[in-house]
Amino acid sequence: MDDGVDVELEAWLESRETFEPPEAFVEQANVSDPDIYEAFEENWPACWERAADLLDWDRRWDAVLDEGDAPRYRWFVDGKLNAAYNCVDRHVEAGRKNRAAIRWVGKRGETETYTYGDLKRETEAFAAALRELGVGEDDVVTLYLPMIPELPVAMLACARLGAPHSVVFAGFSADALATRMDNADSEYLVTCDGYYRRGDALNHKGKADRAVRRLDQDVETVIVDRLGGGLPHSLGESQHDYDELTERHLNAEVDPVVRDSEDDLFVMYTSGTTGEPKAVRHTTGGYLSHVAWSSHAVLDLEPDDTHWCSADIGWITGHSYIVYGPLALGATTMMYEGTPDYPEKDRIWEVVERYDVDTFYTAPTAVRAFMKWGPEHPESHDLSSLRLLGTVGEPINPRAWKWYYKHIGGGECPVVDTWWQAETGGMMVTTLPGVSTMKPGTAGPPLPGIDAEVVDPDGEAVAPGEAGYLVVERPWPGMLRGLAGDDDRFVEEYWREYSDPDAGEWTYSAGDGAKIDEDGYITLLGRVDDVISIGDHRIGTMELESAIVGCEGVAEAAIVGAGGEVLAYVSTEQGHTGDAALRSAVVSGIEADIGEVAVPDHIVFTPELPKTRSGKIMRRLLEDIATGEELGDISALRNPEIVGELRARLAGETRSYLEPEE
Repeated sequence: MDDGVDVELEAWLESRETFEPPEAFVEQANVSDPDIYEAFEENWPACWERAADLLDWDRRWDAVLDEGDAPRYRWFVDGKLNAAYNCVDRHVEAGRKNRAAIRWVGKRGETETYTYGDLKRETEAFAAALRELGVGEDDVVTLYLPMIPELPVAMLACARLGAPHSVVFAGFSADALATRMDNADSEYLVTCDGYYRRGDALNHKGKADRAVRRLDQDVETVIVDRLGGGLPHSLGESQHDYDELTERHLNAEVDPVVRDSEDDLFVMYTSGTTGEPKAVRHTTGGYLSHVAWSSHAVLDLEPDDTHWCSADIGWITGHSYIVYGPLALGATTMMYEGTPDYPEKDRIWEVVERYDVDTFYTAPTAVRAFMKWGPEHPESHDLSSLRLLGTVGEPINPRAWKWYYKHIGGGECPVVDTWWQAETGGMMVTTLPGVSTMKPGTAGPPLPGIDAEVVDPDGEAVAPGEAGYLVVERPWPGMLRGLAGDDDRFVEEYWREYSDPDAGEWTYSAGDGAKIDEDGYITLLGRVDDVISIGDHRIGTMELESAIVGCEGVAEAAIVGAGGEVLAYVSTEQGHTGDAALRSAVVSGIEADIGEVAVPDHIVFTPELPKTRSGKIMRRLLEDIATGEELGDISALRNPEIVGELRARLAGETRSYLEPEE
């Protein structure tokens, strides 16, 4: 594309606030009838049978929804099924055993493909091995693994046995692992010897061993040999080699355990307002129906598609849209172990081109990084296989949305900006790509059948354009069913604030700030507790960061408070520097979007922000750097070298807020 046309396209993109789904996409979309919203509304809750009918059931349900013990709702009452059968066996039985189920790309360029036939054999073998170790129905098995194929195999093996799994992100510490295993009373652990980080072998088994030593219960541990000779290890008492176990059971047949729709499929630990992790329970029938439906309707997945969700399976996004959603539909799901810029900044697009990826689902923080690195990297690869793009994890600002739409999708791929949570199980607010107009920066309307609203502190609907609190007025199939071992906290934390129990009215509080426009499109403003005080004003950090990122030359921003003052850490796009002109532009952008009162006390430019390996900005670390606190363990950082750089740059700023009071 020559520069003249590029400038013309940029101006066209800049002038537009809405985008219609491309006609070619609509013609082939799984969902393209605009009347679907009305159809779901008129037939609620029976409308959700459409989701459940994407699965195979051993026994069909007696009722779609039982509200008798609200807010402990029951979905697809007395229905029976098995999640592993739905994600593996039925595709093999349908003659698709040679279809790729999982394509894995390792950190050192290793590749591996599991067909559905391979996945069935491997899953049955490991299920037999777990059964030999004593795992039975309803036993919680903890999985502490990086992004290697053995992780989804272990998840499906647990599901086959009717044993809920608890996946703990591999970047978490030994203490975090021990806390979660203790809370779940888990006596079984699947982990590995180690994994690679930017080419270096890291000892993972050592962390797992330290965690097990802290527990009162005896633990049977299975060790995956990920590194081979790269990090020799020995097995201790009650420790077993994964390969030896599976080879011993390679021809085993393990019938899928028939589970009630309301039986637990997994426990997912997520952060809580008190700092104590919450054990969110997701059940088999409702959860699997919800993620299958949203994968079908929003991600537009078909069995012949190759889908890449760039999340880590240690988080709910990976559970829902790497493992259970795509595999329930018989699609091919990508697993990528590395980072997006290693060994080169075009690594993601190289993989998209090589594997003809159809749908790509990533985080806005990744999109901003792609912007920073420059369009030359995606433009050096053939991305014509892409049909749909998506974002998840946080709001995406309009500039990043348009860059993604243009440089990755070529202006021909719908972009679904999705809002949901670990607690919701699956997508809740987003456009339907074959139906809805897209508005950059706005997630979209609630999905059909989802009754999401924006309310004021009294629970009354806010006027269009006003900020409020996001709530969900009616239950949905993928919803959490409780917090393991803490039923009172489940009600208090999620349902009490906006509900009227005496009237039988239960409203789910999402804990997120939002706005809604005249078309019913919802814009997320960040967590309601992610606010910062500037003078007498409390401003959402997400709103302030979005205003900064809206400035030309800015890639990312993070707002933190330190000693009563507010700092904005700002990383620049490639080709831009943090000079006086950019500083002035940032200030002007904040004043225009929010007001003069929101301008931070200090703006610190940096080449990049500290991030975890999953791409999350470590805001707590930024606060500690600003206040001079001990940083503690920074092993979860994928770019630890930036810490020293930030300290040096802070030395050039006014540092009165760092000094102790007299």
